[in-house]
Amino acid sequence: MIKVKVYSIATSGTECVLLLEELDGPRLLPIWIGISEGQAIALKFADIQLPRPMTHDLLINTLDSLGFKIDQVIVNDLRGQTFYAQLHISHNSTKHVVDSRPSDAIALAVRANCPIFVEQKVFDKCHTMKKPISEDEVKKFKEELKNIKPEDIVKGLKDKESKKHKKGEAEEATEGPEDNDEDEEEEDDE
Repeated sequence: MIKVKVYSIATSGTECVLLLEELDGPRLLPIWIGISEGQAIALKFADIQLPRPMTHDLLINTLDSLGFKIDQVIVNDLRGQTFYAQLHISHNSTKHVVDSRPSDAIALAVRANCPIFVEQKVFDKCHTMKKPISEDEVKKFKEELKNIKPEDIVKGLKDKESKKHKKGEAEEATEGPEDNDEDEEEEDDE
């Protein structure tokens, strides 16, 4: 597992991009989340106190009052374009693992001040970004964020299809039935 922390949140229309920073490495992991979850993370990240508790604050307060503690959050999988996470919660000596969306899990983690981890397989499945070093790199990085889409970060099918076609294994491509290969050969002959 790779320990991460919230690096930044960028808003784009009706979505937010949450960037998780690899603590012992150069990578940033982008995760698309909803606006409300992004705002919940950003408020805590910026240490802004609201007069009334938001949903994630309410859950933390409830867990605390019942004697539960969030020990850690793990972003544990990526299937298609959907990220998965787990809350690791303890009560006395009993441990519980609760399935969660990463956006909610991270909103809770920043409130509970607990560590956040990402499984190596999640990093392996995603296109990560390098941490910017200079001001020019930061500007370029912000411009790149404006132009990327959720499907751009998932390595999945596009990379597999590309590799299979390069190896001449078109019959195993995921695009469609085998008769597509004949169409491609006919186009090449023309």
